[in-house]
Amino acid sequence: MKINHLGIAVKDIGEALKFWGDALGLENAHTETVEDQKVRIAMLPLGESRIELLEPTGEDSPISKFLEKRGGGIHHIAIEVEDIEAALAKLKSKGARLIDESPRIGAEGCLVAFVHPSSVNGVLLELTQAN
Repeated sequence: MKINHLGIAVKDIGEALKFWGDALGLENAHTETVEDQKVRIAMLPLGESRIELLEPTGEDSPISKFLEKRGGGIHHIAIEVEDIEAALAKLKSKGARLIDESPRIGAEGCLVAFVHPSSVNGVLLELTQAN
């Protein structure tokens, strides 16, 4: 396993890139809209991991709700696993509260599933499996 990315909620990716791109010099390697999650993302490689900027695409986006409650900041940590189905089964058997009982398609076509913060000491955890 490794940290795939850190998800950061932002109101505007363009504004956020003024810091992450212009000030820090990180490259925006990939931008896309994930329709079913109502989010636009930008991926910025950083060493072996990445920063994922998350901008809501609608008022009913989970990121929009996050921004309203907490403001911008770290939204989630994504851990890359080899077998997401096995990882979910293991977590469930250990009593973890899963937001996603089975994986769905996320950014870059990867399989993703979220674990509720109540099971991860207040941190939203995303499991991701490369395709």
